[in-house]
Amino acid sequence: MGLLTSPKAGEAFDLRKKSTSSRERYGMNAWGQQLLMARRLVEAGVEIIATEFDGPLCGRVQNWDDHAVNQHVFDAYKFRTPVFDQAVSALIEDIYARGLDQRVLVIVAGEFGRTPRISYVASSGGGVASGPAGTVQPGHDHWPRANSMLFAGGGIRTGQVIGATDARGEDPVDRRVGTGDFLATIYKHLGIDYERLAIANFAGRPVPILNSGVPIPELSRTVV
Repeated sequence: MGLLTSPKAGEAFDLRKKSTSSRERYGMNAWGQQLLMARRLVEAGVEIIATEFDGPLCGRVQNWDDHAVNQHVFDAYKFRTPVFDQAVSALIEDIYARGLDQRVLVIVAGEFGRTPRISYVASSGGGVASGPAGTVQPGHDHWPRANSMLFAGGGIRTGQVIGATDARGEDPVDRRVGTGDFLATIYKHLGIDYERLAIANFAGRPVPILNSGVPIPELSRTVV
């Protein structure tokens, strides 16, 4: 309710108050303006912000689900990556330039990885980044065994790669990080006692918010 009635937050949603050059730096498109708005909301006091990179900027099926039946995976990345790179880099640069890098943790992640091997299947329909229906084209399918994500800000140690997969990109072979570690890292940044906090279910039984995992030590200023 405080967010919905806050004049300061309401002003942050109005991007018309920003100069054209500021908006163009992020990109005059949905993704760029979403991240510019996210930065403004942070400055207005909003503590947690989530945004999605979906819609027409992804290609024909309007998401990153680049099965060959949906889209030509290489054409899809050529289409969307420049927009993605511009928006994300502008946000990270601004977080540091405005002295927000200790308070604001930026995370860019997806649901899971994609198959290390290319599959070739007939397209189900033509459009942006997809050949006409019946055209055999390359794609990636779902792959939960390995993934990657980006962290910036939040007082972390940046400029490093944590972990590695095998030569085929199929499975982790060094410093595997699980979902519990990912969540513990976020909870620690937010000041949430993830080791002790529990939420009661409908039966009144306390359910821990995290069953396993520890904050990723390499992201700490002091490496453990």
